[in-house]
Amino acid sequence: MSHGAPDPNDAHGSVFDGLLGSDDSQWAFGTAFEDPLAGVDVTMPEGVAPAALATYCLMLADDALVLSHRVSEWCSNAPDLEEDIALANIALDLLGQARLLLARAAAADASVVPSLPEGSPVPPEDALAFFREAGDFRNVRMAEVDHGDFAHVVCRILLFSTVRLALLERLRGSRDRVLAAVAAKGVKELAYHRDYAGRWFLTLAQGTEESRRRLVAALDDLWPLYPELLATHDVEDQVAGAGVGVRPAEVADEVEVVLEQVLAMSGVERPERRALAGVRGRTGRDGLHTEALSRMLAEMQVVARAHPMGQW
Repeated sequence: MSHGAPDPNDAHGSVFDGLLGSDDSQWAFGTAFEDPLAGVDVTMPEGVAPAALATYCLMLADDALVLSHRVSEWCSNAPDLEEDIALANIALDLLGQARLLLARAAAADASVVPSLPEGSPVPPEDALAFFREAGDFRNVRMAEVDHGDFAHVVCRILLFSTVRLALLERLRGSRDRVLAAVAAKGVKELAYHRDYAGRWFLTLAQGTEESRRRLVAALDDLWPLYPELLATHDVEDQVAGAGVGVRPAEVADEVEVVLEQVLAMSGVERPERRALAGVRGRTGRDGLHTEALSRMLAEMQVVARAHPMGQW
């Protein structure tokens, strides 16, 4: 008995046939993926300017988006398959946070969304991710620098997640319902990110002479960028005063306690390096970035920019 090639006209000719029907119930979470804020109350809280809220959301979103891209570069390059998957999951968590926050920024103030050709199907959050220049990004510079070795990504995730977890824990009480919801979900994710990086920090510190050397070098390399995470920008101060945002400086003591505990357990000394200065008071929050961000965006945005009328 022989078996011929599947008949394309046969109902069972393709395993993808079932995905093309009109029954929305097949999707676990419905089909509302085109609007990440569908069903969420996006009413502007009283007492905060739309432009300020949008800028604040861009700060949180760009931190997550840019670091997500950097961490995703480790997929298939980590020491083993398990770390490949773990880092990919961390990148996906951050990307999910970024999408919601970019959508919130666009809903708060549509003027922040770049203009695209008439009829372009690109949603606002994608327009903000793929059609802004480097100078329009509001992320801290730690998120954008080129990645080094595995110790480097461990240190970066540890410093970033420790600060962001403390911020999101407080942001759960935001008067803006979208930010409060994003924070409530993000706290669980960031707790895992910090735990993952903390465990690897300890492992590398107590591992071989080479792993410890690399860890200390990575921490020393990133340390000048760390203070920017805890600096309070005028916009952050403004939205915090309205009960919508959180001042990073307010979580500094809590963050220091956590980092000091990790350093003490690992037997690693705190680096003695000065903070990376801004230019005339401008830092990443003001759109001042390293060349690494421009190179990263050129790669990340090239396909979307080549096809602004494309639908994905």
